Amino acid sequence: MGAGDVLLDAFAIRLTDGHAAAVPALARALRLILALEPGAGVDLGAFLWLAGYRAGGIVAGELWDDDAWHALAARQVEVARATGALAQLRFALNFHAWSRVESGDLAAAARLLDEERLISDAMGTPPIAYCDLDVAAWRGDEPAAIGLIEATRRQATASGIGRLRSLADHASAVLHNGLGRHDAARDAALRAFQRDEIGYDTFIVAELAEAASRTDDAALVAAALDRMSERARATPTEWALGTEACIRALASDGDAADGCYRESIDRLGRTHRKAQLARVHLLYGEWLRRARRRGEAREHLRTAHDMLTAMGADAFAERTRRELVATGETVRRRTVDTAVELTAQEAQIARLAREGLSNPEISTRLFISPRTVEWHLGNVFTKVGIRSRRQLRGTLPGAVARALQI
Repeated sequence: MGAGDVLLDAFAIRLTDGHAAAVPALARALRLILALEPGAGVDLGAFLWLAGYRAGGIVAGELWDDDAWHALAARQVEVARATGALAQLRFALNFHAWSRVESGDLAAAARLLDEERLISDAMGTPPIAYCDLDVAAWRGDEPAAIGLIEATRRQATASGIGRLRSLADHASAVLHNGLGRHDAARDAALRAFQRDEIGYDTFIVAELAEAASRTDDAALVAAALDRMSERARATPTEWALGTEACIRALASDGDAADGCYRESIDRLGRTHRKAQLARVHLLYGEWLRRARRRGEAREHLRTAHDMLTAMGADAFAERTRRELVATGETVRRRTVDTAVELTAQEAQIARLAREGLSNPEISTRLFISPRTVEWHLGNVFTKVGIRSRRQLRGTLPGAVARALQI
């Protein structure tokens, strides 16, 4: 049987008999997908579908296989770029952007999404942009996030695609947990949790548990823990076990909670899930402060604040800042320089030029003419007040660096 046939059988088992029963078949499907090579008897379109989020990524998520999830995201972009498969590259860029969000690099995710929009513009099609709402939610950009979430929900209703509803609900849960509106986060996460979409518990269950614990819904925390414990028994990866340990901490108190938080930090620290790791440091710091262990609380809250600020996860960083202030520490609010306004295409071209690509190389990457590249670079130089590529590759003022998302 080929990878596609094994995958379909695995999905059928998952839908009829549940997660634990499907794990052996899912693991076999993932091994076959990871071993695929385009052109070696495999149609390019089939390869990109199997290796992308719509197949392989879902399987890797269902198996809580962090390394495979990230490897598939990067590989799909690499192959789609090398073969000029623009339609598939758009999906690949969104998958890779999501992997960068989870790795704690919102700026890299935004750059990938800018590239997807530029390709979509060149093709005359609307951007896919399914990761845009996730980036906006993690940044705590409420107006942008709410607009994207509602648009995705409308699209889900029109198309009947349940996964879009889960994407929207996940983003809503992230947004509201960051803003401290845990009742709204709980309601959004619960909707996705109840659907139990294949591959989505990896993102939903932790949001639900955090929101439920903050709204004193012990029964819902217990439900999240029950499901997560079942998943972790069947797929005992560091990602799964680290997530389970955090949820168990939220459901516990005293020494049991303390040990679980430490276990979660230790396990997630061995994964790519830096955004989730920062959140666990925040949760542990909050717990320590309420346990009147202020010195220890400051240690974890400082770590969380540094990580979340570096990510650009502003709402979570502000939530952490408030906790630090409550421990007696002085933490200044982040200040913003005068903004530099670049269009998405200008920023993308400037970043590529900063990385050392020539105008012809940039034109090939972005599917535009070298003359267009030159014209946009001229606009960039004027806006940021420089005259050459050499200055672009040097140290830039904060506002310029933010405009370029570097």
